[in-house]
Amino acid sequence: MRVLVTGGAGFIGSHVVEALAARGHEPVVFDVREDPGADVRDAEAVGRALAGVDAVCHQAAMVGLGSGFADAAGYVSHNDLGTAVLLAAMAEAGVGRLVLAGSMVVYGEGRYECPRHGVVRPGPRAVADLDAGRFEPPCPVCGADLAPGLVGEDAPVDPRNVYATTKLAQEHLAAAWARCAGGSAVALRYHNVYGPGMPRDTPYAGVASFFRSALARGEAPRVFEDGRQRRDFVHVRDVAAANVVALEAEAAPGVLTAYNTGSGDPHTVGEMARALAAAYGGPRPVVTGEYRLGDVRHITADSSRLRDGLGWKPEVGFAEGMAEFARAGMRGA
Repeated sequence: MRVLVTGGAGFIGSHVVEALAARGHEPVVFDVREDPGADVRDAEAVGRALAGVDAVCHQAAMVGLGSGFADAAGYVSHNDLGTAVLLAAMAEAGVGRLVLAGSMVVYGEGRYECPRHGVVRPGPRAVADLDAGRFEPPCPVCGADLAPGLVGEDAPVDPRNVYATTKLAQEHLAAAWARCAGGSAVALRYHNVYGPGMPRDTPYAGVASFFRSALARGEAPRVFEDGRQRRDFVHVRDVAAANVVALEAEAAPGVLTAYNTGSGDPHTVGEMARALAAAYGGPRPVVTGEYRLGDVRHITADSSRLRDGLGWKPEVGFAEGMAEFARAGMRGA
């Protein structure tokens, strides 16, 4: 299969390219890092790149939470306009298979259960609570403590920042394309991806990148809040393998199917920082109590749909992955 990989020179995209080639496919890289003219917002460039292509693996995006609402236009332009241009060109070229790099950020907060009221959905955390160090969201009905759990793909979406909003819009655009063009679309909702080649020293990378970059400078990783926020850290090679599985699987035309893509082994941010620091041999992390307003408290995946439906399973365990990441090279922003 000849597969156009947008963002194919980036962190995740480059691993997808390697995984496709290892399976005997022909990946075609479309990335402004390699060619300034390879911009998914350029309809002519995209149209040329789609010649002879069987499927598209859409990784190109402006990523991360960002530093405020001032980035909103950039996110919408790169993520949503770029996706719309790409999909329109695919419809014109008759390319009917898409795998989209989605994100768990579309859910907002994860799944919570109240001992009295069952499964509930807490709203955004209040600034006053965060300033006071009250990081756990309470039950919106009675104010009781909540137990976090795994979120499934059928959970209501609730994007809490601009980046999350654009990632959800990408899914909606892909679903509309599938219906109109009769194509098949898969959205892989990545959880916290880490691994070799991760970008360093940039606000648009994940928390693992921040910690690894600090250790490389001889500094202690700075852990926000109390370090007990839960995440699902999934290795980039496992994410790349999920993309290949999704491209090779039979898919129903006219619909978009979303799959959580996580390790299934949640850890706290503090645990991750300690594991990485220990593997690197650097200073122990410092818990700062700082916060970012757009962050959610707990978000961990139920990835059973991807495992059961497509036969994918993660191969890199948490301890093994962190030990490798501590030694791995990183790329510039």
